[in-house]
Amino acid sequence: MGKNHWPAVILQAPLIVLGACALAACAAAPIDTRDIPETLRVPPNAALTQQVHAVGVQIYRCTADKSDPARFAWVLRAPEASLFDHAGSQIGKHYAGPTWEARDGSKVVGEVAARASPDPSAVAWLLLNAKSTSGSGIFANVRFVQRLRTTGGNAPPDGCSQASADSEVRVPYSAEYWFYADKR
Repeated sequence: MGKNHWPAVILQAPLIVLGACALAACAAAPIDTRDIPETLRVPPNAALTQQVHAVGVQIYRCTADKSDPARFAWVLRAPEASLFDHAGSQIGKHYAGPTWEARDGSKVVGEVAARASPDPSAVAWLLLNAKSTSGSGIFANVRFVQRLRTTGGNAPPDGCSQASADSEVRVPYSAEYWFYADKR
């Protein structure tokens, strides 16, 4: 290395160490759960195993009301979203069921246990019990799923009519999904 490169190395080395320390601190930082409503909290014997960010759509279909066929409403058909880890890498997908499927082939199918609506302009936050799991990857041992910090995704506020019966709309949304397994 030439004589003129040493000042650059000396100046960069502390920044690299500082950056590594900052990343380590972020990884070890406690998770802030103060904004999670009590009804959506997991049992104390559950351990957080995965946090992902979802970006996609909530798909609604205009459907006649079963008790009054003259009335129509947007009914959720399915979510369709990509799941990303903290580094921004896509690790899976979310679709009807509701199902979360990791790229490693593992899946969890959830069943809504509780809901809360901290932001009326976004789809509800949820606590889901794992109805079934499959595979041997990151979702294999999931017992609970939380959908938190949602944006968008609500059905159109205008409603629908017989003229738009059976039509679908895809409403953009994002959310955090937290996955829990039993503590070991």
